[in-house]
Amino acid sequence: MQPKGQICKQKIVAKQLLQGVSVILTTCRFAAMMRTVYPLTRSYFFTNLAFTIQVTLISNYWLGTMSNNNIRKSLIASAFVGAFTLVSGVASATTLADLQKASAQTTRASVQSQEKINNIYDQSQELLAEYRTLVEQTENLKVYNDHVARLVADQNAGLASLDKQIGTIEGTKQGIVPLMYKMVDTLEAFIKADMPIDVTKRLERVERLRGYLASASVNTSEQYRTVIEAYQIEKDLGTAITTYTDKLNVGGQEITVNYVYVGRIALLAQSLDEKQAWMFSRASGQWEALGQEYLESTKLAIRVAGKQAAPELLKLPVLAAE
Repeated sequence: MQPKGQICKQKIVAKQLLQGVSVILTTCRFAAMMRTVYPLTRSYFFTNLAFTIQVTLISNYWLGTMSNNNIRKSLIASAFVGAFTLVSGVASATTLADLQKASAQTTRASVQSQEKINNIYDQSQELLAEYRTLVEQTENLKVYNDHVARLVADQNAGLASLDKQIGTIEGTKQGIVPLMYKMVDTLEAFIKADMPIDVTKRLERVERLRGYLASASVNTSEQYRTVIEAYQIEKDLGTAITTYTDKLNVGGQEITVNYVYVGRIALLAQSLDEKQAWMFSRASGQWEALGQEYLESTKLAIRVAGKQAAPELLKLPVLAAE
């Protein structure tokens, strides 16, 4: 049998344990009330409650000999520590989740804002490039328009000049037609007064000019061009060396001879058998016979003029100027 004093101590311990359980139950009621406020911490609450009860029971079992006041204080302190630990844990868990959720929302908002900024920047760069291209095109168009304006101004000036010329063309025609007839008559008189160099062909050219002047199918400008061309041919005779074959009246008898003229300096003729030669005298207007010493030189002149011999120094009779 246990001693009476020990039995009393065990009763006291049991009573203290009952008081501790009562305190714990009170704490549980408080925790249940807090659970309605924080429903997401149910599992965490029961875990801490079980741990608190176990710690209290073990402590009272091993410390049964402690004084009543110390045990009561220890149980109450343990209960309140467990309750406040439970409440602080719930509050900490809720605050951390809110912070994490807010941080995630802030991060997403930052990412979306950065994407908007990037899109706006890209659009601004595209608009800037387009603006620069349009500015360059505008400058080019301005330069081109100025160029076209100058061309149009020059063309307008040309049109004005043409209008002025057209207005005076009738007067010009009235003045140039009589001039062309005078030029043809003068050309015919010159040919007849000149040395008899291919006279037949030259006079035929004059007659063709008169036919052009009387033709309605030939305009005035073409008529004028033909007259100027005939004058150019007559001018070239003064520097040409040419040969041709034609008739020559010698002593009332016509014979076929080879003519050769060296500009308007000398006009010679030689028979086809190369045994006779003549020179035209401007002073007398007649053909004069040449001596034997000029037969070879006349023959050579005819060959050079006909492209049958290379050009070389020719010994020909030339009348001295008076």
